[in-house]
Amino acid sequence: MLNKKAFLPALILAAAASAALPVAAQSYGPSHHARPPVHHAGYGNWQSINARQANLDRRIDQGVRSGQLSRREATRLRGEFNGLLRLEANYRRGGLTAWERTDLDRRFDRLSAQIRNERHDWDHRRG
Repeated sequence: MLNKKAFLPALILAAAASAALPVAAQSYGPSHHARPPVHHAGYGNWQSINARQANLDRRIDQGVRSGQLSRREATRLRGEFNGLLRLEANYRRGGLTAWERTDLDRRFDRLSAQIRNERHDWDHRRG
């Protein structure tokens, strides 16, 4: 009978300890393996540089085809787009640093806003 009385508390203690071990192993500080947060306009819709370039080029093409962009607007936007391509190539020659990546992101954001504004400015539409 004594063994049964000692066995039950030992079993409860072992169960409680095994349940507490994963909690004790949990890290409460910053993880060295966690990615830093990305604060882009899309909030989780992060795109690579190549994907952003393809998207910007496609939006200019769509604007021309739909009549939302005049040829003059498209030519100016393509000039800025091609300038960004040259800048990116220069940055990549020496290896793309975090500052250069941020600079390209900022410039792509600005060009994206210009495309959006030009496509919705109503300055050359009929009616």
